[in-house]
Order: sequence, then C-alpha cells, then structure tokens
Amino acid sequence: MESPHRPPIAISCQRLEEGRVWKLTPALAVVSAYVDAVWRAGGMPVPVFPLGNAESSAADVLSQVAGVVLIGGLDVDPGRYGQPAHETTLPAPEDQEAFESALALGAIERGTPLLGICRGTQLLNVLLGGTLDQHITGAAGRGEHGIPNGGGGVTNSIRLEAGSLAAAVMGNGPITGRCHHHQAVDQVAPGLVVTGRTDDGTVEVLEAPETDGWLLGVQWHPEETAADDPANQALFDHLVAAARR
Repeated sequence: MESPHRPPIAISCQRLEEGRVWKLTPALAVVSAYVDAVWRAGGMPVPVFPLGNAESSAADVLSQVAGVVLIGGLDVDPGRYGQPAHETTLPAPEDQEAFESALALGAIERGTPLLGICRGTQLLNVLLGGTLDQHITGAAGRGEHGIPNGGGGVTNSIRLEAGSLAAAVMGNGPITGRCHHHQAVDQVAPGLVVTGRTDDGTVEVLEAPETDGWLLGVQWHPEETAADDPANQALFDHLVAAARR
C-alpha cells in the first residue's frame, strides 16, 4: 500500500538494562517486525518509549500521532486486577506499564485507532476492568499457545465472529496466528467483546463495538507472519487506513 501521506503510528517499545542489547550500555529497543508491518501498510512507524512522567509523555505522543500499536512483552502486573502474582508471572517494568497504560487510555479517550498485540491486548482488558488467567500452559482443556518472550511459538487457528470488525479486517476465516503466551484473558472488561477464539476457547480477539474509534486487540503476534500472510498484514493495513481518515 503506497501513499504520499504516511500517517505517524506510535509503536510502544522497551527500555532495557545493560546486557540486554549491549554488554555495558542501557538501550532502547523495538522488534523490527512491528516496524516493517506498519511501513508495508503505508504508515510511518514511530517507536515511543517510557520517558519522564508517564501521563504527560503519553499525551505528548498522542498529540503527534494518528494511530497506536501496543506491542507484546512481559506480563501485566496482576495487582492491577486484584490478584497476587502466580509463580510464573513476569511483570513488565513499572515505567513501561505506566507509560503503555497512559498511552492506551489516552488513545481510547481521543478515539485514536489502536491495535493491541499479545500483552497489549491483555493490558487493554485489564485497564478497562477485566482480569487475566495468569498461567494457561498445561491447563486441562487448553491447547498449546507457545512460550512467551521469544521462547518458541505455536501456530493456532482462530475462529472469528461473523459481522465483527475482526472479520471485516481479516476475512471470515478461520485465520492462523503465531502465539507466544502463557496468560490469557479471563473475565472480559465491560465494553469489550470477544470476537475470536481458538478451538480450546481461549480468547484471541477483543474489540469495542460501541466506541466511535477503531480498536482491535489480538492475542497472537500478527507481525511475525504479516509479510507473507495477507490476513495478518490486513490488521496493520486497516489500522493505518483508519489513522489516515
């Protein structure tokens, strides 16, 4: 998709301690697949990071972009939904979570098009009043959903609800997605609707049909396969199209 106008799309990214990228130096990092998918869609990828006060920096970002991608990453702090941490839970750094939370809530308030991916979808659900199942790996009745944080993915089939935004974007499906998660949506937040699941019933798509803005959350990682899978690339294409409008 080519256009003389590339709307700026914020991609939430991570601040990493020394040793994660360079041996002795702290770094700021972005997974390149997100950038590539937004660029293919005709958007201008704008990596954004936790800097200073979370709310003011998120507001500054939102005043200058036309869309937001909330990326995958470490787990949402279970204290946000009133639960003690499971032994397998690995919460994201506090500054990261505060910034992404302010970015997500600000985007919703402004009607800025928003695509949540994996952790981004879980965070959206929690911020709006939902909860998470902190460890689905090996649970009775659950299929394989991969290991998070680059530990190995699983390709799953996702059934989409007819008439949903997800189906309008990706087609009626079923579609396939590359999963890397040990947690999943449990109680769905008020205002959000489940419009996609795997065969074992795991929530894979959330959307907000009563809002005026464009909002989708997917539990898998569409950026990983988008270059060769039109249905997954379509998530980024439609986000950018909504941002351009």
